[in-house]
Amino acid sequence: MTDTVGSLVDTADILGGGQLQLVRYGQDYEILFDDEQLMGSWAHRSEEALATLVSDRLGARAERILIGGLGMGFTLAAARTAFSADTSIVVAELVPKVVAWASGLLAPLFGDSLRDPRVLLEIRDVHDVIVEQADSFDAILLDVDNGPDSLIHIANERLYCNWGLRAAHRALRPGGVLAVWSAYQDPVFSERLKQAGFAVEELSVDAGEANPDTWHTIWLATTESEQSAPKF
Repeated sequence: MTDTVGSLVDTADILGGGQLQLVRYGQDYEILFDDEQLMGSWAHRSEEALATLVSDRLGARAERILIGGLGMGFTLAAARTAFSADTSIVVAELVPKVVAWASGLLAPLFGDSLRDPRVLLEIRDVHDVIVEQADSFDAILLDVDNGPDSLIHIANERLYCNWGLRAAHRALRPGGVLAVWSAYQDPVFSERLKQAGFAVEELSVDAGEANPDTWHTIWLATTESEQSAPKF
């Protein structure tokens, strides 16, 4: 972080109640909900890992992926680099003001990400995109709230509950990956993923150089491939 004294530069109302705050610290930014940090521009290694870990597992066969949550664009930027030039990247962001920040106050962080022809940005609830598009994605990357407990928006529980995870399973193609970012570990969520039919890998990822003692959690939940799926 380049400065320790922050100044509020904008706010964003959340559908259903509550407000996000965009705070600037010199050249850095932070997004808060009340006093809870959702993200800071000075530590984004785990957000990037959300994309690179999935790309490492899928390789060139990833034709279409979905990112839930635009944030400060770090997962999107990493996906653009990690995935093939032929991979389509759909980004769903619920809060319109966050999209406005991407081309305004936070434009230096986003660079040309939103001008990439591979990228389709939808101002929608990622849950609705998942439910409407069965067997459509090779990967779904979720960085919504601070994890599966739906801290800032109770409707986000739809993503992480049993039937929400089953909907994500249906939206994935055979061998697809659901990747979930969290600020903390959650053994109950790991078990819930398994109950939804996923093979689950839970990883701890260093949050970034500015936070050497902070570790985030990424779940990589994989559906069965066409070869291993049972035949009926």
